[in-house]
Amino acid sequence: MADAEASADVAVVGAGPAGLYTACCAGFRGLSSVIVDALPEPGGQVAALYPEKRIHDVAGLPAVRGRELVDGLIAQVEPFRPRYLLGRTAVSLVPEEGRGWAIRLEDGGLVRAGAVVIAAGLGRSVPRTLPCLGPYQGRGVAHHVPRPDEHRDRDVVIVGGGDSAVDWALALAPIARSVTVVHRRSAFRAHEHSVKQMYASGVRVVTDAQVTACKGAGNLEEVWVRAEEGELKMPAQALVGALGFITNIGPIADWGLRMSNRLVLVDGAMRTNMPGVYAVGDICHYEGRVPLISVAFGEAATAANHAAVGLRPGARLAPEHSTDIDATNLS
Repeated sequence: MADAEASADVAVVGAGPAGLYTACCAGFRGLSSVIVDALPEPGGQVAALYPEKRIHDVAGLPAVRGRELVDGLIAQVEPFRPRYLLGRTAVSLVPEEGRGWAIRLEDGGLVRAGAVVIAAGLGRSVPRTLPCLGPYQGRGVAHHVPRPDEHRDRDVVIVGGGDSAVDWALALAPIARSVTVVHRRSAFRAHEHSVKQMYASGVRVVTDAQVTACKGAGNLEEVWVRAEEGELKMPAQALVGALGFITNIGPIADWGLRMSNRLVLVDGAMRTNMPGVYAVGDICHYEGRVPLISVAFGEAATAANHAAVGLRPGARLAPEHSTDIDATNLS
């Protein structure tokens, strides 16, 4: 049974990289945190959409896989013992006189916190799909590849022409029995270098084509494709629909936040128009913002330290140097 109520100094809405690092920075200031996310696992879109993809814009890490980055962030915040409320959607945010804020969850739960940091990324992502894929959802059809090794010795069909489709094809090529990429256009939207690697990898590429049917007794066994050379029938125990996602920030849009183009407007301290409420990462906007994970980490640190001052008037804005913190506080 889900927890009915939770409380902390800081409530973080979103368990992606920005949200996890916010909780870590809050912990450095001696603040407790609760992290709420609609997804069942921490990591946000990095964990859900490209766990095996290498990320190159995190300072100090020339290249890190999405899953490794998330694992590192979870380990980094763990000493501060954040409370995770995963698979639970925040639906409303209301002030409580003298107590900060109350966040109502979709399942009826309640989170109380002195400060709130919204780190919800682009919001909830719903995968685009095709009608013929629906009957086999969860029975061979998926929309991302969290664990490539599960496809070892399988025939895999990937539908799409963007970076995700090509990246997953490259990741699965040495693992699966066969990999076929089906794209409705002749040109790919993915990075040119990745596309060249895909063509050189032995992956079968079928362009100007469309999946018309999925067949199988119970689980997926065959995929039918209409292509220029006619109707193609190919064995497939797995199909990855890499057709993109529709994003929606959902209830956050109705919380009374000042917004522009569905992004939360913030000042240089990451403050919103609501006192004690901050926003960081891709859901926030200010003039000149660059949408990088490395930028979101800086925003997380800024928000957490301003929240510390807001909750404890007279406290210094600048935290201690992390090298000065007694190791016993991190164990």
